[in-house]
Amino acid sequence: MLVHRAYVQEADLEAWPFTVPAVTDLAEQGLAFTKPITFLVGENGSGKSTVAEALAEAFGLDSYGGKAGTKYASTREKSQLGEMLKLKTSVNGHRMMSGPRKARRGFFLRAETAMNLLSSLSGVPGYWEGSTDEMSHGEGFLTALDAMFTGPGFYVLDEPESALSFTSSLRLVELFTRLGRSGAQVVCATHSPILASTPGATILEFGANGISNVAWEDLLIVDHWRRYLNDPQTYLRHLLD
Repeated sequence: MLVHRAYVQEADLEAWPFTVPAVTDLAEQGLAFTKPITFLVGENGSGKSTVAEALAEAFGLDSYGGKAGTKYASTREKSQLGEMLKLKTSVNGHRMMSGPRKARRGFFLRAETAMNLLSSLSGVPGYWEGSTDEMSHGEGFLTALDAMFTGPGFYVLDEPESALSFTSSLRLVELFTRLGRSGAQVVCATHSPILASTPGATILEFGANGISNVAWEDLLIVDHWRRYLNDPQTYLRHLLD
């Protein structure tokens, strides 16, 4: 483990983003990491992407998205939560955060900037071979993930499933499992019940009551997908009538 806990020392709970229940929980209680792989799951607006971004920024990953230790990072300013978030780390985590730039290992994949990032870094030394512009959206994502998510490091992803098919999502589950066994730490914000099914992962559900540690089979998205696939009309009749 590289990061054991994330916390905020002081926060104005009347100001955004601390008005979001999950972020309120983080500010009041902190967020503990006990397993190498952690999923942040919740509806749009639940705060999962806000927290994922802040974790990446607190560890020193490029707030635009990209790998740790980059000499020329983007000029994008940190988010409000990213500026305030503190991390309690292991010895190895502290060395990565505070040591020489070249010793840092990690990557932040944020959905909203991923395509520009993939296009601009294809073929650049230290990244991946081949042009993602000549690949499908999903193939480009997997090419970048296979090249950049290797070995011990701190890896943060924000909704990577947006580009992935069912089969490609299963490949990402395999990659997460391999990373967890290698000494890496992964935090992934997702809507995907497939990704969240990664064996041995912690699943944190973000909702109206804050953050809850839940089992995969108890996730709201799992319940919705099961019922929808069993009988789509159960949902559609309320929308289309």
